[in-house]
Amino acid sequence: MTERNGMPGIARVWRGRTRHEIADEYEAYNYEVGIKPLIEKAMGVQTFREDRDGETEFVTISYWATVEDMASFTGADPRDIHHLPRDKEYLIELPKAVQVLEIRHSRGIVGQRTS
Repeated sequence: MTERNGMPGIARVWRGRTRHEIADEYEAYNYEVGIKPLIEKAMGVQTFREDRDGETEFVTISYWATVEDMASFTGADPRDIHHLPRDKEYLIELPKAVQVLEIRHSRGIVGQRTS
């Protein structure tokens, strides 16, 4: 699928869990090392956090025109997982995969919030 009227055609979803007591530290690390470079290349990036009993889940969704554009940032196969250097220290388990979704319909405006 190609870019449609300046809109992304692909969403890449990453999920990771950490212990609640180190969640703030991981969130700051993840932003500096993982999210900032992503912001420079992707059409858009959203990060999410859910604090649960004893653990915190982080979700990052990046938006791309095409799978090929995503591959130019992530490497040969954009579906492969790329761990940050310190993920082993922080995450309960290293994610084994990311989800790559074709965007079929999108409506409304997502805000411009940056922090």
